[in-house]
Amino acid sequence: QVQLVEAGGGSVQAGGSLRLSCAASGYTYSSLCMGWFRQAPGKEREGVASMHTSSSSQEDYADSVRGRFTISHDNANNTLYLQMNSLKPEDTAIYYCVARRPTAGLCPVMYPKNFNYWGQGTQVTVSS
Repeated sequence: QVQLVEAGGGSVQAGGSLRLSCAASGYTYSSLCMGWFRQAPGKEREGVASMHTSSSSQEDYADSVRGRFTISHDNANNTLYLQMNSLKPEDTAIYYCVARRPTAGLCPVMYPKNFNYWGQGTQVTVSS
C-alpha cells in the first residue's frame, strides 16, 4: 500500500510559479512510477508528468506543459515534486499525485487507469 500526500497548491497570477510536493509512504518497493494528473471543472482527468523514481530516462510530459513544468524526485525523502513555471489560466485544476509499481522496470503511459495509488489532490488556481 502506498500513501500519497500532496502539498503546495495555491493561487497565482499568470506567468507565476508554484511547486507541488507529494510525500510517499507505506511501501517497501525499491522504486515506483510516480506522476501528476490534473482535473479542471467539467473536464476529464489528464496526465501532466510522470517518471520512474530510479530512472530519469522515463520522464514523460503532456505536450501542454512540456518546457514549463519539471517533475523530480528526492529519493532520500521519498518525495515527488512538480515545479510549475510560466503558469497559464488553463493550468487551473486540482492536481493529483499518483503512483504504481513499475512493470518489468517500465512505467506506463499516463492514463488514469494505469495508476492505482492516488493522493487527495491539491487545488491550483491561475488568474489572468
